[in-house]
Amino acid sequence: MPNSEISVIHWFRRDLRVADNLALSHAAKLAIPVVPVYILSTWRESHPWTGLNRQHFLCGSLESLAKNLETLGGRIIIRQGKVIDELRKIILESRAVAVHFNSDPDPFGKSVEKSVTAMCRELGVECHAHADVSLHTPDEILTLSDLPYRVYTPYSRNWLAQTKPSPVTKPNRLETPAEIKSLPLPTVEHWGWKIPPAQLLETGERAARERLKTALNGKIQNYGSKRDFPAENGTARISQDLRHGLISIRTVYAEVMKVRANARPAEQSGIDIFIKELAWREFYFAILHHYPNVLDEEFNADWRGLPWDEPGEMLELWKEGRTGFPIVDAGMRELKATGFMHNRVRMITAMFLTKDLHIDWKLGESWFMQNLLDGEIASNNGGWQWSAGTGADAAPYFRIQNPWSQSARFDSHGIYIKRWIPELANTHPSRFLEPPKDGRPIAAGYPLPCVDHKTERERTLAIFKHHRAASR
Repeated sequence: MPNSEISVIHWFRRDLRVADNLALSHAAKLAIPVVPVYILSTWRESHPWTGLNRQHFLCGSLESLAKNLETLGGRIIIRQGKVIDELRKIILESRAVAVHFNSDPDPFGKSVEKSVTAMCRELGVECHAHADVSLHTPDEILTLSDLPYRVYTPYSRNWLAQTKPSPVTKPNRLETPAEIKSLPLPTVEHWGWKIPPAQLLETGERAARERLKTALNGKIQNYGSKRDFPAENGTARISQDLRHGLISIRTVYAEVMKVRANARPAEQSGIDIFIKELAWREFYFAILHHYPNVLDEEFNADWRGLPWDEPGEMLELWKEGRTGFPIVDAGMRELKATGFMHNRVRMITAMFLTKDLHIDWKLGESWFMQNLLDGEIASNNGGWQWSAGTGADAAPYFRIQNPWSQSARFDSHGIYIKRWIPELANTHPSRFLEPPKDGRPIAAGYPLPCVDHKTERERTLAIFKHHRAASR
């Protein structure tokens, strides 16, 4: 029988699952009562790195987690406040001898972890941080000189060559002390909102596994041919599940490799492209780990101090999907409605903001984080700096995507555009492939393009060239 005099704490963070959870598995092995705790943040109404969509998804995922813990005999403990204060209280209430948690990849989470570790040391409690969010930690994948990679391709070769960790077993049984009190599960009202968003994906661990199952059953085999077309259902759609930890990256990789072993050569090619996307995710984790300054400035020092325009009305038009560029507006409206945007369109909209509107990438980065269900600080920062031409292994500054030709290449029939812009539902898709020549809107009720792409492209080239020359 477990010793009820003492317990172990598992601090849930971005690992909202019971299966293949490294820290939870280790906590459960101690054969003493486990206190699974989630600590709610105290900010209200607005936050630079999250928003209504993701918090609503978080609430649903916590509800699912609570039910899954109950099936094991456990119980989620919800607290609110500063992490260090609330964990201290629970340690004392539960007579905890150890705290287990999975490490966070971003600087903010790491800062909290240091405080928690120091507090546990002060109280004489064991503190165990586990590397659960990625297949390899940033310090595992280094150059022959033990330096961090700055370019993806050599990083990915090293990453692909390493042996990957296997999934861990789910606890068979948990027991949470009945006397430990908990707040109710949160709703979005906790952060000051009253209206939950619509069109969001189903939340929880089971839904995440279903999405992975769907991806394994045809999507990843055709990943190379379909992933760039936003009208297609051609991406895995598990990024939000990895972000919230509804499924483990170890499970994803193991299941993908099982499918690959039985796939035809042509299918293996698509699967390999998908696997390299997992490597991109960890490359950006490594960049943020080794160069945390990327959150405040350009990774490439050559481009620090670029003269961005004042955002003003142009930024608002971009956020609202009212720029007059159909592929851009479709993406921005999809984001607002669903908390998701297709990756190809993320690149188009990001490059449009930075290269056509000349607005600081950090403003777009924050807007995406506030609206994306899968808002991952490292990947989001990496993607924005890539599009701006300022980041690690970024697109050269002179590579500027043309929204009209991007529509022609990736949504030539206008299926994606019409899905998200009802004003264009009856417009022939050929009108989406080039700017209107007669000075009239593409359709009634839809705005004229807010800028001329050709003019703004030339301006961008001049700005970057002048800045580089002036800094030498």
